Amino acid sequence: MGGTLDISTFYYPLRHLSPCTVNMAMNLRTRVRLFPHNEGMIKVSSKGFVNAEYPLDKAPFDHPLGLIFAIATYFRAEGVHIEIASSSPPRSALGGSSAAAVALIGAFSHALDQTGKKPLTRHQIAILAHALEASVAGVPCGLQDQLAAVYGGVNVWSWKADIGKPSFRKKTIIRKQSLNDFQHHLLLAYTGVPHESRDINSKWVQQFLSSKNRELWAEIVFCTRRFAEALVARNFKCAIAAMNREMAIRRKMTPDVLQGVGKHLIASAVENYCGGRFTGAGGGGCIWALGETKDIDNLKGIWESVLSKRKGAHLLDVEIDTKGLVTGQ
Repeated sequence: MGGTLDISTFYYPLRHLSPCTVNMAMNLRTRVRLFPHNEGMIKVSSKGFVNAEYPLDKAPFDHPLGLIFAIATYFRAEGVHIEIASSSPPRSALGGSSAAAVALIGAFSHALDQTGKKPLTRHQIAILAHALEASVAGVPCGLQDQLAAVYGGVNVWSWKADIGKPSFRKKTIIRKQSLNDFQHHLLLAYTGVPHESRDINSKWVQQFLSSKNRELWAEIVFCTRRFAEALVARNFKCAIAAMNREMAIRRKMTPDVLQGVGKHLIASAVENYCGGRFTGAGGGGCIWALGETKDIDNLKGIWESVLSKRKGAHLLDVEIDTKGLVTGQ
């Protein structure tokens, strides 16, 4: 909830409204392993992508695996084969590229530790992953995906624009002992349509820069804050209302944010007293729902019927991860 507000283009001008985002880290892990390889070369293997191999200083950053090459170049990792295995569908809008970046930086940090050099802290890993992704993305990037990958859990991230201070504050809003019950209030579905967030994010950024829809972004801030407060109070009715209002605003600004299957999933969620929202910046990928357990149980069968009509579409297991980044395994 509140995605895009973690981009400085938005949270600096909106600082007077105390912008925040809420995210939940799913236990759909991305694992990275490092192997020795040919001298001077860097090779990357990842499911859903064609294997790629280049001399370290000629590795392209505009490649589909460009972020991985940029991280390898930062660490001067020549003679290394990087193997990436993700549990989430490719381009599912679940923060997969950010999770892979965090995992890879964590792997390099662990390797440095094994050689007697000081490893990076979790905070440093998140900041570096974001900086490198922003440097090669070609569009402004938010930070919440990297933070979720590093820290795990269900958190509200407050975006601070104070000079000389950290740009965010973390508050856990669902504690570990409550996660098992909370998971029964959620559904997560992959629509079978790979997403491309860059186009939609670019529209939002350009609209905001030209002063268009700023009053709507102010309302998104309000909806996100209300959503976070409602989750803390376990007031699902209020959380659902805030979620659906935020979704309606997004669709007003960018009608193409939802594809055919996504539209059906969102509509059925609302019709069955639940909240429905796309993950990431939409445009394909995943849809998630929040509701009372009886309404979620009813919605599950409806979503399964909708998803059965689209090749590759299916429900994903909802299990919230609390560990975040794990290294050395």
